[in-house]
Amino acid sequence: MNKKLKWGVLGVAKIAREKVIPAMANSDLYEVYGLASRDLDKATAAAREMGIPKAYGSYEDLINDPEIDVVYNPLPNDLHVPYTLQCIRAGKHVLCEKPLALNAEEIDELIRARDEKGLKVGEAFMVASNPQWIKARELVRKNYLGKIKAVHGFFSYFNVNEDNIRNIPEMGGGGIWDIGCYPVFTSRFVLEKEPGRVVSMLEFDPQFRTDKLGSVLIDFHEIQMTFTVSTQLTPYQRMLFYGEEKIMEIRIPFNAPADQKNEILIHDGNFLQPDPEKIVLPLSNQYTEQANDFSKAILEDREVPVSLENAQENAKVLQAIFESDRNERWVNID
Repeated sequence: MNKKLKWGVLGVAKIAREKVIPAMANSDLYEVYGLASRDLDKATAAAREMGIPKAYGSYEDLINDPEIDVVYNPLPNDLHVPYTLQCIRAGKHVLCEKPLALNAEEIDELIRARDEKGLKVGEAFMVASNPQWIKARELVRKNYLGKIKAVHGFFSYFNVNEDNIRNIPEMGGGGIWDIGCYPVFTSRFVLEKEPGRVVSMLEFDPQFRTDKLGSVLIDFHEIQMTFTVSTQLTPYQRMLFYGEEKIMEIRIPFNAPADQKNEILIHDGNFLQPDPEKIVLPLSNQYTEQANDFSKAILEDREVPVSLENAQENAKVLQAIFESDRNERWVNID
């Protein structure tokens, strides 16, 4: 290999500082070379703290730096599309945080720009690179559970900080966009199907005007998928896939720890027997795996883990959830 890919990061978002950038250290494929903020002093301090060589006082300075090969975009949700588009037009590969867009139609422009420039652009669903989810999909493919008939998910946390972007509707806040995207994506990932219609019930915070509690039923064509998410409940997460012969339980589906081995539990229906089958995956950091997979997509001209087309299908489901709640009815997807 002639040189490492040089990654640049837009902003100093918590997920970048605490999860993604530390996970990208000491790679033979790439290095995090640049960090941008709208405040140069803030960027310089953060870059120094994390051992990043270069700091920028604007996002545009990083985007237009010819030394940067790839841009990671963890900006607030409403800035994902415009800055990803800027990066593509500047000739940069882009990995953009989820949800990539708050309107599925906006992704059409990203697809056109990507194809015109011949670049790799994807959505940062780190779960797509996590060995536990790859194993879960493999088990379903092999019919290990029997025919899947139902899926259930739950994801919650408690956040009532009025200054947090998750509680600001104009910035794409609320439970469905922030965490509802995960049970939707992982169901699509494991089942390898696209849903046909959805119906939902959402509760909105009267102060923030964001959805704080939501329950959704998705018709996956002979498979019923249900999930609940909340931004104001005790933190919890779980995903279960119900087959005619066995049940698969993903214990820590979304925030899988890097310092513990992930476990998939297989229940055979005999709840008098307390010990389910355990499939234990080796230690891994899903953010490291994501960066490795995306970098290899560039270096070896592979498909990115989560394509723009895939991101668009996920966004269609999320939009339909809001439409269903507004109109109090089933909504067909596309």
